[in-house]
Amino acid sequence: MTEATRRERLRAETEREIRQAARALLVERGRDAVTLRAIARELGITAPALYRYYDSHDALLRQLCDDICADMAAVLYADLAADTSGQVGCQVRAVCRGFRRWALAHPQEFALVFASPRDPLGADQFGAVFLQLAGRLIASNLVVKHADDEVPEVLHEDLARFQQVLMDAVSVHGVTVEDDVLNLGKIYHVVQSWVRLYGHVALEVFGRFPFAVSNPEPMFDSMLDQMLSDIGFQEDDSAVR
Repeated sequence: MTEATRRERLRAETEREIRQAARALLVERGRDAVTLRAIARELGITAPALYRYYDSHDALLRQLCDDICADMAAVLYADLAADTSGQVGCQVRAVCRGFRRWALAHPQEFALVFASPRDPLGADQFGAVFLQLAGRLIASNLVVKHADDEVPEVLHEDLARFQQVLMDAVSVHGVTVEDDVLNLGKIYHVVQSWVRLYGHVALEVFGRFPFAVSNPEPMFDSMLDQMLSDIGFQEDDSAVR
């Protein structure tokens, strides 16, 4: 091992230790506790020494989000792989339920990634899995066509820009979608589905339901059923229950 390689390895190990300390503070005390001073104290070094590894506090948080999202994505892909039904509807449900379970088990990590007061720091990681499945639905014959005139005209320009983003996102996973298949009507329903899914999970994680719910899971499952129905998904209920 050359001296340069050894230094690189030691640097990578230190960076990992810094992120591990930051994540432990996040889980135990929340985002506000993740300060450079607190991390340095945990590692037995000075706060200025951290700048040799991360340019800023925000840079460290973004790298921490990458770690969290990689863990989350691994869980979701494992849920997806565990489904052997061969039914796209079952796969959608498996990933959405996995997302809810992960969020409830990791509320502080969820808050950092999806509820940042600035840009969501890592929402694209879940979006990649969600859009992969949405692309499979859209490209299949299981989703009925939605007319563009269902979409409020004020949203047409924004959704048209998102059309190529969505096509690129699903193509990464080997799903080819033609322009005439992915019309504005379908994009509109996919976006609405993501908003409903995220909204339900966020309300549950943060305890913000407008009334007491002893067991939100049936409500969540009902929302998934309605979400797939609204997208226009057509599948025998007996295959997905």
